[in-house]
Amino acid sequence: MICSSCHKDIAIGSRFCYNCGAKQPESGAPGLSPETGAHKKLMRSSTDKKIAGVAAGLADYFDVDVTIIRVVWLLLIFCAGTGVLAYFILWIVLPVAPGGIVPTSASMTTT
Repeated sequence: MICSSCHKDIAIGSRFCYNCGAKQPESGAPGLSPETGAHKKLMRSSTDKKIAGVAAGLADYFDVDVTIIRVVWLLLIFCAGTGVLAYFILWIVLPVAPGGIVPTSASMTTT
């Protein structure tokens, strides 16, 4: 999937761009929206991760920008270290989401 604002590759079904933070238009990807009857699953991101992808997974699940989740984690770390404990628990418990980056013709090389 290509970001409508910065034109970089992002995961299929992403609601926000990982690079510029722009909200993406609704895509018709099957099974990725509640309108299709499928339930959202809480998973770690395999494409947008700084440490383990927990923050990006939570951002996708709650449909918010990943930067907001990362700031909340930072605040929780300063609150007696509860953020560190919660992050490690989620890192262990949450499964990794399958990758969904679609290569573009610009990134593919042929000889």
